[in-house]
Amino acid sequence: MENQSRRAFFRAATVTLAAAAVPVSQAAESSPGTDPIAGGAFGAQLTPTPLPFDARRLNGLSEKLLQSHWENNYGGAVRALNAVRDRLSQALVDADTPPYVYNGLKREQLMRTGSVVLHELYFSNLGGSGVAGADLRTRVAASFKTFDAWETEFRKIGLGLGGGSGWVMLGYNRKLRLLENHWMADHATAPVDVAPLLVMDMYEHAFAMDYGAAAARYIDAFFNNIQWDAVAKRLEQGTVPVRG
Repeated sequence: MENQSRRAFFRAATVTLAAAAVPVSQAAESSPGTDPIAGGAFGAQLTPTPLPFDARRLNGLSEKLLQSHWENNYGGAVRALNAVRDRLSQALVDADTPPYVYNGLKREQLMRTGSVVLHELYFSNLGGSGVAGADLRTRVAASFKTFDAWETEFRKIGLGLGGGSGWVMLGYNRKLRLLENHWMADHATAPVDVAPLLVMDMYEHAFAMDYGAAAARYIDAFFNNIQWDAVAKRLEQGTVPVRG
């Protein structure tokens, strides 16, 4: 029963990343049929989600890079999160655990949860043709005036993070009912009440094996492989009509 509770709770934890930045439907994508809230709030464990594409077929991103990224960085985050959750379960029942020690584990849980969720979003918005459909281009342009203006800003944020770490995210701001691009310094800086639509990993592990320090070339390759159908699905799941 405890193991079932651990497995079930993880999905609930992922949807609370950075004050519910990720909708429940999106977090559940990686585990079809799993109840994301069953079993309580302690001890959940996660199994890594396989790559949703053939890593040999992406344009400009090597199989070696993608497999390493998935196994070592994403997989490492999954293993670390499982370990942290075990330690939290033990520390909670230990009356001698100081609150500051417990909060240190909670901070680590937040960071590792963010890494897992963002990597799953990242991999699932790769594997496409890189060509956005006319309807989606129109919806993006409703917030940015033109699709090209959105792309220019998204790329610029990525280049600014090219020195080593961070994420770029196109998200739907539920408060303003607008699409916006967001700069994220790490795995725990997602904006509040924003549904993630497209995420780009700017940590060096996402591109250095193929491109060294040439972040601009990696960004080009990322754009050539965007799975826009996944972005459109997230938009439909996470929004009401976008303001013009």
